[in-house]
Amino acid sequence: MRDVMTISAQELEQDAGIQEPTLIHRPLPKYGTRKKIWIDIDNSPHVPFFLPIIEELDDQGFELILTARNMQQVCELLKFFQLPCKVVGGHCKNKLLKVLYNCGRALQLAPTAALRPDLAISHGSRAQLLICKALGIPTMMLHDYEHSTKTGFLEADWILMPDLIPDGAMSKKTNRVMKYPGLKEDVYIPRFQPDPSILTRLGISKDNLLVTLRPPATDAHYHNPESDILFAETLRLLSSHPKVRAVVLPRYARQGQQLRTDWSDLISSGRMAVPAAPLDGLNLIWFSDLVISGGGTMNREAAALGVPVYSIFRGKLGAVDRYLAENGRLVMIENARDVHSKIKLVRWNRPAKPEDRNCPALQCIVGHILSVLESRDRGRSRVQLQVPKKTDPRIGRAYSGSYSE
Repeated sequence: MRDVMTISAQELEQDAGIQEPTLIHRPLPKYGTRKKIWIDIDNSPHVPFFLPIIEELDDQGFELILTARNMQQVCELLKFFQLPCKVVGGHCKNKLLKVLYNCGRALQLAPTAALRPDLAISHGSRAQLLICKALGIPTMMLHDYEHSTKTGFLEADWILMPDLIPDGAMSKKTNRVMKYPGLKEDVYIPRFQPDPSILTRLGISKDNLLVTLRPPATDAHYHNPESDILFAETLRLLSSHPKVRAVVLPRYARQGQQLRTDWSDLISSGRMAVPAAPLDGLNLIWFSDLVISGGGTMNREAAALGVPVYSIFRGKLGAVDRYLAENGRLVMIENARDVHSKIKLVRWNRPAKPEDRNCPALQCIVGHILSVLESRDRGRSRVQLQVPKKTDPRIGRAYSGSYSE
C-alpha cells in the first residue's frame, strides 16, 4: 500500500513471536462499526493478488490484520510492493512432515487469532484455517486450482473460486461456494502499467527475442518430475538460437543457485539471466516475446495479457488452464517432442498498450466479503451479494443471488 508504513527485509524475516501482527487503521470507517479482517498471505502469487483487495477493504473502513508465510519469494515481494505485513513461519520441504508443520504454524498464528477477527481470509492457507476452526473464527478461503484444496477433514466456512471451475469441484457443500468472473489474475492485471526500461536493465537489445521462463514448483505436492525434463529440454532448445535471450525466474534461492550451476555456460555467454532480485513479473511478461512456465500463475498472467504462453506443467490439469488451452490462450507442452514442434520462437506483435478490459473480478470478490460480514451482523441464514460503490453494474445482475449460511 502506498499510504502506510514500509518495512525492511530484516523486519520481514523476524521470528513470529517477537512482534504483533501488522494492523492497518483508519479513523472513520465507511462500513458501519469497525470490523477486523485477517488476511494471511500463503505464497508468492498471493502478494499482488491481495494488494488491490486490501486497498479496497481499507477504503471501506475495515481494520486489517496482515500476516504472511515466508514461502518462495513472499518476503521479497512484500518489500517490493511496500506492503506492511507480519511474517509468521516458513515452508517445510519434506512432504511427509507438511501436516505437522502446518499444525506448528497454526500455533504460531494463535496470537493473531486471539485478536478475534470478524473474518479470516486466505488463498489456501491451511494453518490459518486450522487455528480459526479451533477458536471458532469465521473463514473464507479462495482457490483457483481444484486439485490442491484438500485440508483433511476441515473446510472453510466459505469458498470463493473462479466461475470457470465446475460446481462441486471444490466442496460438496455447494451452498457455501461463491464465484467470481474470470481469472484470479484479473484482480490485479487491470492496474498494470508497462515500463520499457526493464529491457535496458536486463541488457536486452531490439534484435533479441526475449523468452521468460518459470521453473516447475519442485517442492509442491502436485509436482510431476516430467516437468523438470521438459524444462531442461526447453532450455536446450533456446540455447540453439543465438538471438534468444532467456530470463529465468526461480521460485526460491536454492533453485536459483542450481540453475546458475547447471546452466553456467549459457549464463556466461549472456544468453540466459537468473535475476538475483525480484522483478515486476507482469512488466517482464509484457515485454517478452513468449513465456514458458512450469506453474500456473505466470501462465495465466501471460494469457490475460495476450502474450504467447506455453505450459510445461505436468500435474493434474485444472479447470482454469483447461479453459485457456481449449480457447487457444495457452499451449500445453506434454513431451520433449512438443518442445520442438509446438514452441514458436518468433517475435510477438506487441500492441502499444494492454487491452483495456473492465473485468469485475475484484469488485465481485470484495462484494462477497461484504455480504458475508453483513449476514453475520444481521443473523441472516442467507447471504446476499453486496456491491461496493463505484462497481460495474453488471456485477449486481450477473452475480446477484444468495448463499446459505
